[in-house]
Amino acid sequence: MFDILMYLFENYIHSEAEVMVDHELLTDELTRAGFHQDEIYKALAWLEKLAALQDTEAYPYLTRVGNQSIRIYTSQESQILDVECRGFLMFLEQVNLLDFTTREMVIDRVMELDTKFFCIDDLKWVVLMVLFNVPGKENAYSQMEDLIFDEQEGPLH
Repeated sequence: MFDILMYLFENYIHSEAEVMVDHELLTDELTRAGFHQDEIYKALAWLEKLAALQDTEAYPYLTRVGNQSIRIYTSQESQILDVECRGFLMFLEQVNLLDFTTREMVIDRVMELDTKFFCIDDLKWVVLMVLFNVPGKENAYSQMEDLIFDEQEGPLH
């Protein structure tokens, strides 16, 4: 499923190509690209839920109370998001690329992925997809893009 999300993001969203809204045409294209139909439906449902996360009435936990929060991860979340991933999410919050709401959106979308192996590179792409879909986060999206595509080689000083 994650491969389909990456395919869609790279071929439509990231390239600023016109996104097909007809699920049948999109499903046919993804099938021709070699993806299995059940995985295609899971990926499309994942994207629909991402769009729905902006509705705070449907997802009241995304409403922030106060301006300080500490995120305690469940055991399931800790199994998927290892220490490196959780540290990266904290870093993104500290540099104001993610806020409480977008962090929770990222965690929600990660937990819905149907994958046994998840790494920090996958997390970066999920963050990018979430930021792309949240109005008003264009600057954060651009900075996240720079983090992904302009990674420095060697130690940072």
